[in-house]
Amino acid sequence: MRVDGAHLLEQLQTPALMVSRGQVRFANSAAQELLGTHIVGQDVRIAIRDPKAVAAILSEGGGAAQVSGLSTGGSVWEVDCRVIGPTERVVSLYDLSERVSVAKAHADFVANASHELRTPLANVLGYVETLMNPKAGGDEAVRNRFLETIRHEAQRMQALISDLMSLSRIEAVKHEVPSDRIDLVALAQEVAGEFRGGARVSVTADCADAVIAGDRGQLSQVLRNLIDNALKYGKPGGPVEVGVEATPTGWALVTVRDEGDGIAPEHLPRITERFYRADTSRSRAAGGTGLGLSIVKHIVERHRGRFDIESRLGSGTTVSLMLPLKDS
Repeated sequence: MRVDGAHLLEQLQTPALMVSRGQVRFANSAAQELLGTHIVGQDVRIAIRDPKAVAAILSEGGGAAQVSGLSTGGSVWEVDCRVIGPTERVVSLYDLSERVSVAKAHADFVANASHELRTPLANVLGYVETLMNPKAGGDEAVRNRFLETIRHEAQRMQALISDLMSLSRIEAVKHEVPSDRIDLVALAQEVAGEFRGGARVSVTADCADAVIAGDRGQLSQVLRNLIDNALKYGKPGGPVEVGVEATPTGWALVTVRDEGDGIAPEHLPRITERFYRADTSRSRAAGGTGLGLSIVKHIVERHRGRFDIESRLGSGTTVSLMLPLKDS
């Protein structure tokens, strides 16, 4: 049985065109969905309005070119042209957007992590060099002050490395659905108890238990991060309230509320981005790494949950998680 080229191209999920004498003679369904049905019969220079791609398609030996914005503003595509006859070409289009986006995210992440480590490391080296000077190192008061700063900066680096490792572990298991039986009421009470030595953390629940399928270690980390943030950025001496509720719609709702200064509305859309800080100087002074809420968001997503932050200047902040209750 003879199968023609158009029939073969139609079976591909990748957008593909047949071009003859500079005109689009055939476009499979994927290509028509991407570029529009009107491209069939058009001059290829109009169908694909990119000089580099058109040059590759019309060249004697074919070739490839990257095109930006072919589908959406930020998309990146590879246009690959293969010569199959004196005037015939097969053109395939490959979506590189996700690959390029991931590569950029990784590059940005490495750059940001390097920047975050560079500052405390430079401070440590600077103070150590000063202490090596007999005049400064011989003064006990100066020495103790400098050593305290060195300790603080070293702890910042330690916290940052710990959070980076946490993110790496979360990424490694993000496609694995957790299955341990976790009672969020008991877990919230347990984690809140870790802070009672010097804090004002209370837990209230409208149910005896709220059982979900989860990863105990990761959920403990979520609660620990949120309570720690509320204590750092809430009103000095003010309460931190943790609430657990089992909703009739099959969700467990966990909230952590403080009575601090709140977060300005322009920061809320970006507050869970890695290394983003609404108040840079205050966050660093408090020992924040800029990764805590990003870690929380990734863990909640792994648990098929929802994460939200509500805040108004002068009225405090409420962070809420919704996680699906375990079927009984």
